[in-house]
Amino acid sequence: MKIAAPLLFLSMAALCIPAHAADEGPAAVAELGQLNGIALACQQPALVSRARNAIVTAAPKTRDIGEAFENATNAAYLEQGKGKTPCPDGATLASRIAAGEKRLQAAFPKAQ
Repeated sequence: MKIAAPLLFLSMAALCIPAHAADEGPAAVAELGQLNGIALACQQPALVSRARNAIVTAAPKTRDIGEAFENATNAAYLEQGKGKTPCPDGATLASRIAAGEKRLQAAFPKAQ
């Protein structure tokens, strides 16, 4: 009976954690990686630095996070290089990166 109370507490605590919280982090990292790839291909070095800095400062320093960011960056860079879509102007890309930064910070609040 002494173990039942802690198990019940842990079970209830697990139910309080949002199921989507675990999905937000990788999606936010991939989004910033994609924007980083676009900024690279469109020769926007200040925005490349901003996207990279957001990952370094807001996300946990794990291999999975780094690989996800790099893979998304590479895919977006190669796609942009095909010339099928025009480069967005700097202001549009900057606002998309700002939104990605906020999403990343919301996904990893303790990493800050």
